[in-house]
Amino acid sequence: MRLFHFIPAAVILAVAAYRPAHAEKVVDASVYEASHFEAAAADTAATARLARTFAEAGRKEPGNAGFGAFQEIGRPSRFAIFSAWHDNSAADVHRSAVTTAAFRDQIKPMLVGPFETRSFGGLAVAPSRAGDASAVYVLTHVDVFPSGKEEAAALVTALAEAARKMPGNLLFDVVQVDGHPNHFTLLAGWRDRAAFDASLTAAPTKDFRRRLTPLEGALYDERLYHALR
Repeated sequence: MRLFHFIPAAVILAVAAYRPAHAEKVVDASVYEASHFEAAAADTAATARLARTFAEAGRKEPGNAGFGAFQEIGRPSRFAIFSAWHDNSAADVHRSAVTTAAFRDQIKPMLVGPFETRSFGGLAVAPSRAGDASAVYVLTHVDVFPSGKEEAAALVTALAEAARKMPGNLLFDVVQVDGHPNHFTLLAGWRDRAAFDASLTAAPTKDFRRRLTPLEGALYDERLYHALR
């Protein structure tokens, strides 16, 4: 999965950081995790610092294939952390690590809601390009009724393949929630906001949205972030 290696080049996005250098060798066994949390307005800056430091440390852990921390554009109190691991064993070690527990303890008093984490398997991942400070990252959650999961899987995979060829694309990966194959998360990176906006009106994107809508079990949830560097 190269999902998280595109982060180190700026974190590659934490994304480059979030994708493995040799994704083709680890896609089948790779484990992905996404955490979402929201800080109180007064604690936004402190939370951002802790998340950035946590991601930097995570990239050095054995078995890590990418680790990125993101802050939502327009809602700076909301954050996301993505990490990729070569296998379940590496992910389990990270989950039980002292540094992970310490991070959770440090940010807990600053949050307005629970720290939410989900695990994923890779569905459509590919190498990524590094972005600079103007890069925009997009996390999209797609939930469909169980009966439409196979059709939806085909649709998100086709969108990923098409989006990677669009001007300004840095990455476009799709992962699937463990135990819920009808739930998908799309992680995309764009050179800047203009490239992202242009992608929305591209024919493949419009066709994807048209065909996906009848399958949806929940509203299409798309959020924009910048990488914490």
